Amino acid sequence: VQLQASGGGVVQTGGSLRLSCAASGRISSITAMRWYRQVPGKERELVAHIGSAGSTDYADSVKGRFTISRDNAKNMAYLQMNNLKPEDTAAYYCAADLYYLDGASNPVVSRSWGQGTQVTVSS
Repeated sequence: VQLQASGGGVVQTGGSLRLSCAASGRISSITAMRWYRQVPGKERELVAHIGSAGSTDYADSVKGRFTISRDNAKNMAYLQMNNLKPEDTAAYYCAADLYYLDGASNPVVSRSWGQGTQVTVSS
C-alpha cells in the first residue's frame, strides 16, 4: 500500500491550497483518513480527520479555514486550505487506517503514511 500526497507549494498570506492524498495497492477498505503537519523541531500535529461515513474533526487552529473531504471510489482524500497564515507553514502528511489484502487475500489492518508535501505561507 502506498499513499502519495501532493499539492503543496508557496502561497501568500490569505491564499489557498488544495492538498491531495492518493492511496494505492491491494486496498480492501479505508476507514479513517487524516492530515497531519510538522514543523522542524516540533511534534507532528493532527490537522484534520475524516471517518468512513464522512464525519470530520479539525484542530482548533484550522477550524473554519480548512476542509477535509474524501472520494471513496478513488481512495483519495483532500485538504482544502483557505485563508492561509504563516503559522500554517509545515510539511503536511496524509495517513489512512485501512485494510489491505495479503498474498492469501486475507484482509490486514494497517495505518499507512504518505510522504510529506511542503506548504509555505509567506507574510
